[in-house]
Amino acid sequence: MKILVTGGAGYIGSVTVEQLVTSGAEVVVLDDLSLGHRAAVHPLARLEVGTLADRSTVDEVLARHRPDAVMHFAARSQVGESMRAPFRYVGDNVTQGLTLIESMVEHGVMRFILSSTAALFGEPTKIPIDEDERIVPGSPYGESKHMLERILEWTSRIHGMRHATLRYFNAAGASEERGEHHDPETHLIPLVLQVALGKREVITVFGDDYPTRDGTCIRDYIHIIDLAQAHILALRALDEGNRIYNLGNGQGFSVMEVIETARAVTGHAIPHVLGARRPGDPAALTADSRKIKAELGWEPRFPELRAIVDSAWRWHQKHPQGYAE
Repeated sequence: MKILVTGGAGYIGSVTVEQLVTSGAEVVVLDDLSLGHRAAVHPLARLEVGTLADRSTVDEVLARHRPDAVMHFAARSQVGESMRAPFRYVGDNVTQGLTLIESMVEHGVMRFILSSTAALFGEPTKIPIDEDERIVPGSPYGESKHMLERILEWTSRIHGMRHATLRYFNAAGASEERGEHHDPETHLIPLVLQVALGKREVITVFGDDYPTRDGTCIRDYIHIIDLAQAHILALRALDEGNRIYNLGNGQGFSVMEVIETARAVTGHAIPHVLGARRPGDPAALTADSRKIKAELGWEPRFPELRAIVDSAWRWHQKHPQGYAE
């Protein structure tokens, strides 16, 4: 099977490409390298440098490679930034996704996997969050993914496109060769590890008075390899119908638990300071992943926080400058 992976030079996309290649798939990556890294692309995957904003590029790539399916990771994905630049986020994510889907229909490529987000659930009514939770996006980023989900639903009804939507929480960890490198970095685990690497002096904990077991926010961290494998399972199941899954580790870890685990893994003190709560930060967000487990047999191979942090630490030690080196 030949798979086109948009955003395949980014963090989640590149590890999914790696897992696809390992599974025997032929992979083509389409990425403009504005947020991704050429060095992150698996050497057995074909890299096409180009933007989804250019319809002629998308048409040319689909016509030349004739993939059997598309996995769509390319997107702007920072919740906070989307609050400062809402038009850019909704404009880029929705219009470029729509360009891709429309071109796929015209070229007869009728299988689509969407990298969606737990940001659809800005104000969940229950924790853990299952697929029946009401969708109330808490940011323009979440709204952009919701719009793409609706576009896919109508494309399925009208044109028969098979699609799966994976709404996931906090991707974390690394494979042996591929890890997390953002500039600027905003995710907790790599920020904590930057302290251990001597790249920052302290880590800030935003609030310690939440109604949680240690007062700090709880989030659901899922190992990047487990996440990639879920995409592959969803792709294989498309012939049986469309899919929507919430995807997470199934348990939550607090900010202080992440810091304490990183201290144990790295042997570094990793000093922290207390900051004020950030507006809009809920006390806890975790996923109910029973549906994908029951229907596809997906099970996390690396559910323990220590395994997640350890894999990230090993990658960052090997690549202290990320892909920049």
